[in-house]
Amino acid sequence: MNILILGSGGREHTFAWKLKQSPLCKALYVAPGNSGTAAIAENEAIGVTDFQAIKTLVLEKKINMVVVGPEDPLVQGIHDFFLNDADLKRVSVIGPEKAAAELEGSKEFAKEFMMRHNIPTAAYQSFNARTVEAGYQFLETLNPPYVLKADGLAAGKGVLILNDLNEAKAELKSMLVDAKFGEASTKVVIEEFLDGIELSCFVLTDGKNYKILPTAKDYKRIGEGDTGLNTGGMGAVSPVPFATPEFLNKIEEQVVKPTISGLQKDNLPYKGFVFIGLIKVGNEPIVIEYNVRMGDPETEVVLPRLKNDLAEIFQAIANQTLDTINIEIDERAATTVMLVSGGYPEAYEKGKEILGLDKLVDVLPFHAGASLKDDKVVTSGGRVIAITSYGNTYSEALKKSYQNIDKLHFDKMYYRKDIGFDL
Repeated sequence: MNILILGSGGREHTFAWKLKQSPLCKALYVAPGNSGTAAIAENEAIGVTDFQAIKTLVLEKKINMVVVGPEDPLVQGIHDFFLNDADLKRVSVIGPEKAAAELEGSKEFAKEFMMRHNIPTAAYQSFNARTVEAGYQFLETLNPPYVLKADGLAAGKGVLILNDLNEAKAELKSMLVDAKFGEASTKVVIEEFLDGIELSCFVLTDGKNYKILPTAKDYKRIGEGDTGLNTGGMGAVSPVPFATPEFLNKIEEQVVKPTISGLQKDNLPYKGFVFIGLIKVGNEPIVIEYNVRMGDPETEVVLPRLKNDLAEIFQAIANQTLDTINIEIDERAATTVMLVSGGYPEAYEKGKEILGLDKLVDVLPFHAGASLKDDKVVTSGGRVIAITSYGNTYSEALKKSYQNIDKLHFDKMYYRKDIGFDL
């Protein structure tokens, strides 16, 4: 197969690294890609939502399969675009159709889906600019902290957790009336705060069958001890030590099965990854959110633990024969630590040369916000490189990641030294 991956982050470099190992993969393209994908595939300077340019590329390169990394093209309906085009409909697309992508595209849609299918989630109400006063009243009925979520896509930054009632009211107004997150916050979901420890569950589905991938836990806050602003993710660990077989069984019975059957009942066509953000409250799994693609940086620890041929799995998803695949997992732990640009997730500078990549030993460096300039690898985004390691325990794997990070340098490089601190 000729395969095209859409995206430019650490997730997409990991997909490329894994697909490249498959005998089924003849030619591999990434659009737009980064310095990491450039070394193992052909980068194409095309935006992930430029459907016409993607079509031209697919026809020109005789692409057989498109693997969609980020959420934007899915929410905008790239799968439907392929199905509705006579020249493209033979091409397999890994990612749900637009109607199902609303699970990530709208927090309210996801909440209604969970309520309909008895999937455990926090109590909530949603509001818009016209009902902001009712929003204030609802906040008054809750105990702090207060959880406000922009309904639409806000690049992982549209969730606020606030301890002060007046601040929560001010932020609600800022989101709904002053459009703090633009289109994404024309609606806001307010929900009860859940006290527990978070983890992510990843499920593959072909629309009928499902397979569960290893669990992972990522660290979203910029500061150590989980403080400061939310980011796209500062590191991740897999497997999650507190996810016992008994707890994993609860996730499958109470969350995964009703999710997959709910997609079928609601006629939401789905071929791809379902990312379920969970919180363990007591010993119960409660769903925080759905994403309709793999997580980043979780991909950088989940895929390295997958022993299967990924192209073969994707083919089975396309053909609805996922039940014939036996998922094999590496027993070792995998951890990743994200190196970020100084100032991220707020303003940061780009174009800083990354030194020491040639000195890394026994780790997998997955490039994210990094690109090639005059044969040098330079920073091009907030999250720059994810350093993934294996170990018999997550502590051993982390030690290896940190030892290798000591060999790397770019101006104002920052990373969290406490990934896994709460395990």
